[in-house]
Amino acid sequence: MHHFCKLALITLLSSLLLSILFNIVLFNNTVQYYKSLNATRLDPLGLNAYPSVTLTYSQPTVVFFGDSRAADWPNPNVPSFNFLNRGIGAQTSSQVYWRLTDDIQPLSPHILILQVGINDLKTIPLFPLQKKEIIANCRQNITKIISQAVTAKTIVILTTIFPVDNAPLERELFWSPEVAQAIIEVNDDLKTLRHDQVIIFDAYAILVKDGLIRPEYAEDLLHLNANGYAALNRGLQPILEQLAVK
Repeated sequence: MHHFCKLALITLLSSLLLSILFNIVLFNNTVQYYKSLNATRLDPLGLNAYPSVTLTYSQPTVVFFGDSRAADWPNPNVPSFNFLNRGIGAQTSSQVYWRLTDDIQPLSPHILILQVGINDLKTIPLFPLQKKEIIANCRQNITKIISQAVTAKTIVILTTIFPVDNAPLERELFWSPEVAQAIIEVNDDLKTLRHDQVIIFDAYAILVKDGLIRPEYAEDLLHLNANGYAALNRGLQPILEQLAVK
């Protein structure tokens, strides 16, 4: 009897500890969410994130442009180019499109590496009745970004949208397999945008396994770790080296 009570007490304390830890994680995630939400209200397009200046370099400039997946992308080892980054976390394709004039045009990049779209598609479980509209809007914004860049004589390396990982417990209620399906649908459409000035870099194919980010490349549900970006840069480097000699 005494042993049973001791075991029950340990079980109760363990459950209590797990509950406390879970609530701490939930609280921290909630705080981060509201900070991000209100920061976006203060600066909806993120125009204060980067200096609004015209920069000139002796080497051609390559700019990573898009959401957090672009923002986190480290420079590949290609000395022929100067690399800049204009990615902003949590941005949708609409936000990225509307800051194109402020953040990209003053830089006059030779090459634009575009990674965007996941923050549109991840909203599908929240607004299931708007699924078709969300996907169509994402496609349209990416097409408009490319069109403006091509008009400015910029070469676009359009990366397919990265796959996602399994949703953690705290996001399961707000997640759906339809996100992964929408990524495939949009990526199939992006591949049709190949052009003389538009190179398709299939990041999805490099990163995916069984419809998800390969475990060795996953940082979390939406983001890559250093190994993931190293794999991407191994594929990106020869493309840039070939462009450098043109």
